Amino acid sequence: MNKLPMPIDEVIPALRESLTAHGAAVLVAEPGAGKTTRTPLELLSEPWMDGQQMILLEPRRLAARSAAAYMARQLGEEVGGTVGYRIRTESRVSSRTRITVVTEGILTRMLQNDPALIGTGLIIFDEFHERSVHADLGLALALQSRQLLREDLRLLVMSATLEAEPVAELLGGAPVVQSRGRMYPVETVYVGRAPQEALETAVARTVRRALSEHEGSALVFLPGAREIRRTEAALAGQLPPGVTVAPLYGALSQAEQQRAIEPAPGSGRKVVLATSIAETSLTVSGITVVIDCGLRRTALFSPRTGMSRLVTVRAARDSADQRRGRAGRERPGVCYRLWSEAEDRMLAPSTPPEMLEADLAPLALELAAWGAASPAELAWLDAPPAAPYGQAVGLLGQLGALDGAGRITAHGRDMAGLGLHPRLAHMLLRAHPLGLGRAACRLAALLEEPGLFKGPAQGDGDLRGRLAVLMAAGGEGSGGHHAAHDAYATRAFAADSADVRRLLIVSRQWEQRLAAMFPPDAAPAVDLERDWYEYCGLLIAFAYPDRIARRRGDGRYLLRSGRGAAFGSVQPLSGEPYLAIAEVDDEGAEGRILLSAPLRESWLAEFFADGLREEKSAEWDDEVGAVRARIRLTFGAIVLKDNPDPTPAPELVLEALLKVVAEQSSRILPWNAKSRQLQARILFLRRVDEEKWPDVSDEGLALNAEDWFGPYMAGFRKKADLQTLSLHSILENRLGWQLIQELNTEAPTHLSVPSGSKIPIRYEGPQAPYAAVRLQEVFGMMETPRIGYGRIPVTLHLLSPASRPVQVTSDLSSFWHNTYFEVKKDLKGRYPKHYWPDDPFAATATRRVRPDGGK
Repeated sequence: MNKLPMPIDEVIPALRESLTAHGAAVLVAEPGAGKTTRTPLELLSEPWMDGQQMILLEPRRLAARSAAAYMARQLGEEVGGTVGYRIRTESRVSSRTRITVVTEGILTRMLQNDPALIGTGLIIFDEFHERSVHADLGLALALQSRQLLREDLRLLVMSATLEAEPVAELLGGAPVVQSRGRMYPVETVYVGRAPQEALETAVARTVRRALSEHEGSALVFLPGAREIRRTEAALAGQLPPGVTVAPLYGALSQAEQQRAIEPAPGSGRKVVLATSIAETSLTVSGITVVIDCGLRRTALFSPRTGMSRLVTVRAARDSADQRRGRAGRERPGVCYRLWSEAEDRMLAPSTPPEMLEADLAPLALELAAWGAASPAELAWLDAPPAAPYGQAVGLLGQLGALDGAGRITAHGRDMAGLGLHPRLAHMLLRAHPLGLGRAACRLAALLEEPGLFKGPAQGDGDLRGRLAVLMAAGGEGSGGHHAAHDAYATRAFAADSADVRRLLIVSRQWEQRLAAMFPPDAAPAVDLERDWYEYCGLLIAFAYPDRIARRRGDGRYLLRSGRGAAFGSVQPLSGEPYLAIAEVDDEGAEGRILLSAPLRESWLAEFFADGLREEKSAEWDDEVGAVRARIRLTFGAIVLKDNPDPTPAPELVLEALLKVVAEQSSRILPWNAKSRQLQARILFLRRVDEEKWPDVSDEGLALNAEDWFGPYMAGFRKKADLQTLSLHSILENRLGWQLIQELNTEAPTHLSVPSGSKIPIRYEGPQAPYAAVRLQEVFGMMETPRIGYGRIPVTLHLLSPASRPVQVTSDLSSFWHNTYFEVKKDLKGRYPKHYWPDDPFAATATRRVRPDGGK
């Protein structure tokens, strides 16, 4: 082995000892230590690796290829010998391969296919600090496999910036081994950026400055491909002779990525414009200058809307330090930061794990396929958040991947076996029986990387144009009367030929995998392949059933999920009554439609019948004063049909009537003085004995409207029907005979006075109960009458002969003793002919002027 000294060599003995004794370890090694390429080779000769293979997990395809190629060169071999790699769409392994470098999704598939990983002695998780969902899932599955099936399976977690203690604890108290790196000093220069200055302008300015002040090549960190293209354009014609520009991001072809990481040709220099793909695992040759814009792009998932949106956010401290370190891998360097020192002090310490921000539908499907009823059955560094995970489970149920109990279905297992996002896997499985499997595979490849297609029509939101380019490149035009569209699409959209070839390779692999899932002799039920252009919207709807949308009157769209969406500008699709939306920017009050295709309304009943609901409803119409019943056909939040219901269910009509009675009881029910008096008498006694007497207040009756009024409303539909209700009888019937008798005794309607009159008792108002009676009619009444089980005095409003108020009292005896004589003087002066005795206790009560008839 061509073994050059590396800093990691110093800790290899400790690492061997830890893995031998404990079966797990955490390796923290600074950049340049050689952990990625030296560690696997050094551990290959361990006794516990005899006859076993090793898996090295890398977060990115480019890093996986590069690591495998470097280790193979160290052994003097070609890739595919002792060292090979398996990434999506590509595999270079053989029967001799003992170290397989894989990307994260590959490890998950390997564990699902063989939970014991027979023949594997060690799994290495490299650059674990990036904390992707797949890396966290792979570690969780491997830990459970080790616990239940393979005690001898060894696990090694490696990183340059990882906080080691929590990981070591997760691994059962594994030892932590630390290595110094081989880092040259890196000067940090804070150049800042004005708020109004465009990012590409600031970057181009800093690139020109750096190249004039320092030797070597420059590595520029930008948030995404869009900013890379803009910066490349801003640098065109602005660089010194011999300086080339090389983009580096995940969607580029393998050859383009390789050109970016190789040394500049001859004595030239280069400027590499990269995303975070270049932060770790890669050494870009010749770099002495790093220019960091301080931003990163991430997909934030919203459980509320079920959508992800790409956002550009400030990079965290750990990410900024990783980027800075790229300048000191080969010799002393400098890092230009496009922010101030004050802003630097405010950086978040670490990048949030993807688990806390991502769409968890793939994770939920993998756990269901693993047999885990919930994430709690596995050990996690950060457990999946409940809300996003619940939304993911709901989506899988909608796609038919899980049954009502949350267990994986046969369809769900097929989806998991395809290794695609559950949405796209479901689309492929639904498309194949329709003869649309090939188009679905091409569409899936396109949906995974929709930003590859440029050209004059880049702002066109009709996904069919982009798909036409891919279909034509694969020799599958839309045929027939859509051939003209193929020609238009080829002119309107442009994509790198290497990118198109890569997408075709990926989609054809899925096509083969898909065909293998169906019986060889089973032809599709129908063959719509030549008409894929017409059915593109249906394919999108299979993948995104929650994003089926109907046009509103104002030109905006309502999604099945209830979310609103609209095109950012007038589009050829803007007038379509129905759309299936593949990509939507969910920022703001409503989403912005980016990619979609038309959808036929008839397809909802044909292919999505399980989502259709016939809803019968009845609601009160204030304008006509009656219940109006309707039959609606809905698809989620979308109302497809809304017609009057000529024969509504009686219970729905009654529900609507009870609702309006509850809301408008005093305005819609036929209350009169008699029924109101009865209501007031019952409420009076309820204040005395709450347990015995029911709450018949307007609020109480509204709260229990069904019990009070429901039995009397059979056949009712209109306000006129409600006016026939006898509220007095309803109240009495509910009380029953015994309580009615008690009511008449304890809350009588009238008060008998010495004159022989029966005076009405009023039960409403702040002084209730009270009775208004002429003073002369209560002569001889010694005490105030009491009701309500003798607890409540009746307040007497004593009146003059002209029925005008003279005195209000709840203590008649005190009135006679203390106040009567003053009142008598006044009344005798105003009513001299009337009877005003000196002794009211012995006087005769009278309804006339005088007891003797006026003599």
